[in-house]
Amino acid sequence: MKFKGLIGSSIVAMAVATPAYAQDSAETERDAFGGEIVVTAQRQAERLQDVPIAVSAFSSEALEAQQIKTPSDLQLTLPNVTFTKTNFTGASFTIRGIGDLCVGTTCDSATAIHLNGDPLFSTRLFETEFFDLERIEVLRGPQGTLFGRNATSGVVNVITAKPKLGTFEAAAEGEYGNYNSIKGKAMVNIPLGDTMGLRVAGIYLNRDGYTKNNFLNTRIDDRDLYSVRGSFRWEPSPDTTVDLLASYFHERDQRTRIQKQLCQRDPTGILGCLNNRLDNSPFNGNATFTAALTSREFLAIRGIPQAFALGSLYGTDVYANTTIPKDARTVNTAYTPSYFTSELTLQGQIEHNFGPIALQVSGQYQKVKLDASQDYNSNVGNRALYATGLATLQAAANGALGAAFTPYFAPVAAAIIPNGPTGQLCTSLAEETGQGVYGGNAICSAQSLQFDRSNQYNSSWSAETILTSDFDGPFNFLLGGIYADYHLTENSYYVNAFPIDYLTGVLGAFTAATNPASAGGPLPPSFLGTPFFRNNTDDLKITSYGLFGEAYFEFSDRLKLTAGLRYNNDKKSVTARSTLASFLVPHSLTGDIFASPFVGSFDADPGTPGNQIIQARSVKFNKLTGRAVLDYKITDDNLLYASYSRGYKSGGINPPLQPIFAVPESFRPEQVDAFEIGSKNTFGNGALQLNVTGFYYKYKDLQLSKIVARTAVNDNVSADIYGFEVEGIVRPDPDWVINLGFSYLHTKVTDDKFTSNPRDFGGGRSDAVIIKDITNAANCAVASSSGSVAGVNAYVNQIQTLINTGAIPGVAAGANLQPTTAFPSDGGIASRGAFSICSVMEATAATVGQAFGGIQYFSAGIPVNIKGNQLPQAPNYKFSTGVQYTAHMGDLTLVPRFDLAYTGESYGSIFNGNVNRIKGYAQVNAQMQLNGPDEKWYVKGFIQNLFNSASVTGLYITDQSSGNYTNVFTLEPRRYGIAAGVKF
Repeated sequence: MKFKGLIGSSIVAMAVATPAYAQDSAETERDAFGGEIVVTAQRQAERLQDVPIAVSAFSSEALEAQQIKTPSDLQLTLPNVTFTKTNFTGASFTIRGIGDLCVGTTCDSATAIHLNGDPLFSTRLFETEFFDLERIEVLRGPQGTLFGRNATSGVVNVITAKPKLGTFEAAAEGEYGNYNSIKGKAMVNIPLGDTMGLRVAGIYLNRDGYTKNNFLNTRIDDRDLYSVRGSFRWEPSPDTTVDLLASYFHERDQRTRIQKQLCQRDPTGILGCLNNRLDNSPFNGNATFTAALTSREFLAIRGIPQAFALGSLYGTDVYANTTIPKDARTVNTAYTPSYFTSELTLQGQIEHNFGPIALQVSGQYQKVKLDASQDYNSNVGNRALYATGLATLQAAANGALGAAFTPYFAPVAAAIIPNGPTGQLCTSLAEETGQGVYGGNAICSAQSLQFDRSNQYNSSWSAETILTSDFDGPFNFLLGGIYADYHLTENSYYVNAFPIDYLTGVLGAFTAATNPASAGGPLPPSFLGTPFFRNNTDDLKITSYGLFGEAYFEFSDRLKLTAGLRYNNDKKSVTARSTLASFLVPHSLTGDIFASPFVGSFDADPGTPGNQIIQARSVKFNKLTGRAVLDYKITDDNLLYASYSRGYKSGGINPPLQPIFAVPESFRPEQVDAFEIGSKNTFGNGALQLNVTGFYYKYKDLQLSKIVARTAVNDNVSADIYGFEVEGIVRPDPDWVINLGFSYLHTKVTDDKFTSNPRDFGGGRSDAVIIKDITNAANCAVASSSGSVAGVNAYVNQIQTLINTGAIPGVAAGANLQPTTAFPSDGGIASRGAFSICSVMEATAATVGQAFGGIQYFSAGIPVNIKGNQLPQAPNYKFSTGVQYTAHMGDLTLVPRFDLAYTGESYGSIFNGNVNRIKGYAQVNAQMQLNGPDEKWYVKGFIQNLFNSASVTGLYITDQSSGNYTNVFTLEPRRYGIAAGVKF
């Protein structure tokens, strides 16, 4: 029996443009035009057509022929697979509707990414373009008993090209394309005697930006990267192989994480964006945290002179008269993005054959750094609206409020408007001390800047052992164990904005200067720290181990049973906190703001008695899973199989919130019961290859994320998933290759699940009022207990009167809050809305509300039932086709190829609806390659995304205190160019 093809050997090329170069003399090749390429690296292998798993594989030649240069390209060919960038520098590889819908540092990936069979953690592997690979395998469905890192959706295994012993080889390719793109790839294989070999490969890419920034007349979203890899192989005996690998990836450029921000503008400012569609319109800036806390209304309830306000929540917002370019790759921004990432990977593997038993021991180490920043609102606001407030601040700094106040306001003005109210505006940099602009860490501009920063530093290592048998009898087995250790030492998400610096300085000055005598009188001149939003994971440790195995029993030469089990154990511990204008920091303090004498008022963990400087949480999970497969060979070229498998992904810990909302501290593990039937067939001696798979998944506790209080919070839902996949290769003669693929997918939330829609906190109810809290810009909602539309609106209007007249303890009079107002009729919002104070609503709903038919208060919005909704990133259908012909011209060959891929409609949010709809899209690629004699050189021309479609691959809905706009992610634009290469 031959089983090791599952764990260490190549499978099959989907299509190739040129003959594959064998990695080893023992390797065989069926034909050069998409046929099976069987690799026997350890003397045992399985053909893809003999493996009872839904798996697609691409040789290096297939990747080149189909222009699969990045993971985003990979999705276009694979059935029921999608790929999109996500909001916080990550990506989601979704297989059969299951992807990385969980957002946060403690989330595991649903799709396990492996390099040479070893699992990767927080990898940037997919940031680079593919180079010098042996193949890429994509396995669909839970794979815990075959791969060491369990996953619920599947596995992407990237296998690098290994050194060839006894042979010198070299190859190089240069490419030039539009956007002034320059790319080079090279490889050299050096034999070191008869038993050792060294292989070094690398790639360099530099191109101009895809996106035009009209405001600065620059281009952004460029690439400047390189990656190098060295591999060493030693075969001291025919039974022993030692492989070592070192890889380094580096990128520093102005790449953007988010392509565009879309919004159906809300004229009321209570939501920022409406709930019906996505327009190229600016969101209403009055919906934001910065607008709320610098507004006349907020300053009034704090007893601060309204002349310090930067505007009114009922007035013109800073984006009111701006336009959003319709072109997906054109923006207006005053802030230039930055992007840096690097990854070091070290691997080692020893394989030894003891005869009927083989042992493989492998291990790896990773170190990853990431730092990215870009304009938070992708727009340029009108700073003229700030004129009165800035002039008032300067006057206060000059003594207009009296000499006693000057020391409080002078450092504020000096820090944020050093050249006066009409000069440059200085904004805090996103930095670790928390001082920001008040510690001299600033960026100054004529515009009011607003930007974010996402950074992460982590390291990990893992060790894995696999024992396999190759007995002559009917029974064989695979046993394995893995231990992994992941340590994250920094993960922060910052939001910086000039108005935040302004409000933390002004509010800090007033808070310190007016501290009542009963509390000790005036405090030292201070600002409120941090002068930016920072959600910080200070430390995260994850340890995981798994024991897994499979047994194989052949009832006959045709019928085989596979049974496997896996035990997984995960431990996660994290310390984290979230800060924004959280406590007073004296201007005289230098260094870390947590050394402030007033930090005792800050509580990072309200769930623990007393004030905590940081939140600490730990969780543990363990699970026993497994699979069973029965496969039957009708003939040597026709296979039927049926399988059941259970997948598992551990749960995690939700980050701390500010302001505090009632959300679960942790989220549960995922579990999927997967049923699959399939048939793999080869007809006409390879003229037709046809594989068909059907599947049904019963999903429990699928992890989903949404933004609450500027932070990603995760929850669980249950779902059913079913569909089928068809993959075919047609070869009418050796010079033609036709690839065909089709998939259908149905997903549905199966259980009653009530959760609030961040786009509509009124839950679709007309007897509700959505509140924008003027103290923090969060939304809450109140609703009638008796279904009275008039009653709930009258209640809110009564509360507004109480606030305006100073009848609420601790709230000064004079806010002039307005009655409830209607949203536009085409906005998808049935409720009315109002600017008010949520804590007052919460305190009065049960008492004052009785007079209005009863009132219910909802701090996190009115929940709606999402039962029956489709899962995000799960298009109902996909199809692809590719046609390739090889024309022989003496010693030369000319190979044209054409590829078409269509991805159907899907949703970007579990709440579905038109506003979350992602339209289906097509992409067309073409290329023509001229190959020299014996394939020693080639020249090719290529074009990707022929029709230059700006297809959206994913959505992300931001927080209400940011304006509820939607970030979208797109495919790359049309790219074309020429390339030439040589091989020695």
